[in-house]
Amino acid sequence: MTMNPNQQFLTAVAMSGGVDSSAVAAILVQRGCPVVGLTMQLWNQRRLPELDLDGARGQRCCSLDDVYDAKRVAQHLGMPHYVVNYEQQFEETVVQPFVADYLAGRTPIPCTLCNNHVKFDPLLVTSRQIGADHLATGHYARIRHNETTGRYELLRAVDGAKDQTYFLFGLTQQQLSRTDFPLGELDKTAVREIARQAALPVAEKPESQEICFVPSGNYVQFIEAYLGERGETLPEEEGDLVTTSGEVVGRHRGVHHYTIGQRKGLGIAAGRPLYVLDLDRAANRVVVGDDAELRSESCVVGNVNWISFAALEAPVRATVKIRHRHEPAVATVEPIDATSARVIFDMPQRAITPGQAGVFYSGDVVLGGGWIR
Repeated sequence: MTMNPNQQFLTAVAMSGGVDSSAVAAILVQRGCPVVGLTMQLWNQRRLPELDLDGARGQRCCSLDDVYDAKRVAQHLGMPHYVVNYEQQFEETVVQPFVADYLAGRTPIPCTLCNNHVKFDPLLVTSRQIGADHLATGHYARIRHNETTGRYELLRAVDGAKDQTYFLFGLTQQQLSRTDFPLGELDKTAVREIARQAALPVAEKPESQEICFVPSGNYVQFIEAYLGERGETLPEEEGDLVTTSGEVVGRHRGVHHYTIGQRKGLGIAAGRPLYVLDLDRAANRVVVGDDAELRSESCVVGNVNWISFAALEAPVRATVKIRHRHEPAVATVEPIDATSARVIFDMPQRAITPGQAGVFYSGDVVLGGGWIR
């Protein structure tokens, strides 16, 4: 959805301190729109200091430095700016489910959880409380209103390399109606140039690389430290590495150390490459096998949020993305019930992973998405 340059309603800008959201603020200020910056405090950066072994805190999103950068940009643009504390919501709806999913043998996506439960939920509420009708963010995606169906649609960004719709499938109609993505029609080069032309203090700032609460990118270390902080311990760790036929070929160090499709670090010499096929938390087993056994023709996606229509009533042809860097694959999506669907791929797909998202597309339009079960 392209914003009207003449609009005069107050818009809140979600300012992360990075180039993208800062450029959004600059664009709106240049258009003469009344704007206010909101920066979310999501995670106490002083927690679990033992994890910051390589000084990685400054390389992840939502760090303290990012908060300061957002404030500097707002001051430079002459706009009001506030920091809002969502630490409790973030821990309850993102961090705790992230840990629980890993311990259950799933591979979660914390950025999607954050979008669903923090950025486009309490932040929209806060925006309205301060009188802002809309929330603008630095996501690379597009929104449009379909006059025929009366529904808001989510579309891929023009810059395919930066497209973030895979992480935004949980947006509801109400949220889409109040959200703006000014960068959806731009590529990263153009965004950088906007930042430079506006003399933003973050114009040359590199992109964050790590999850905000995992400074080193090592999920296992974070889970162990987080549970230790809470006085909890990991469940029984060691168990059997088995093939699909049940043959024991080695021992694993704990199910949470592995992900579907993993090859390295298995600690076994089988004379051929072996990959993780399944994580059986109930039996405390890691199932391994050949690459061909990683490929599946179908999967079930649950907790689906349909965007282009209220519900899927009949099978539909779509392209389906099963992880962020996955090339969408042609498939038939069949309804199971109102919030779950079966995906049958034309060609078997590699390493379909429980806990990741399955997002359905028709061209550039996101039909909906949910969690692979």
